[in-house]
Amino acid sequence: MSTPLTFTEAAAALRRGGVVAYPTEAVWGLGCDPFDEAAVTRLLAIKQRPVDKGVILIASARSQFDGLLNWDALTAPQRETVLASWPGPNTWIVPTLPRVPRWITGSHDGVAVRVSAHPDVIALCEAFRGPLVSTSANLAGEPPAFTREALDPRVLALLDGVTTGETGGLASPTAIRDARTGAQIRA
Repeated sequence: MSTPLTFTEAAAALRRGGVVAYPTEAVWGLGCDPFDEAAVTRLLAIKQRPVDKGVILIASARSQFDGLLNWDALTAPQRETVLASWPGPNTWIVPTLPRVPRWITGSHDGVAVRVSAHPDVIALCEAFRGPLVSTSANLAGEPPAFTREALDPRVLALLDGVTTGETGGLASPTAIRDARTGAQIRA
């Protein structure tokens, strides 16, 4: 796995049910097809993360969330606040429509979502033609990897590949806020 995957190769692996590592705004992330239950279950097993916590979905454009998010459950000002923050390193918990499975939402009635401005995330989501699961590429409870060299060999051994690219240089993972209340869930 020493040869990095192009975004086209990574997208093909994702469509086959693969799990790949890719750079995000701050840390390296693990991604898979959010609608492939086996892929999400495998990603959570690799990470040793319980399904009830839910995962983040990341996209290259708001339109990639069409049919997934219940924008009508938000007031106009709440919706405007979320949309004004994108694209960018802003993750929001937004109520979902019934199409979003429990292996994504976990025990929650919303899903954490972000429209990224990071060029590598955009390239990967565009090549895949949809949103991806995005969770830090580390074992649960371990520190996240801010560089490709810091990726845990135990995680790497279980992946279908690692893309090219670099993180966006943020000092910490993106904050997560609740779109309904504005409350910060993760700093």
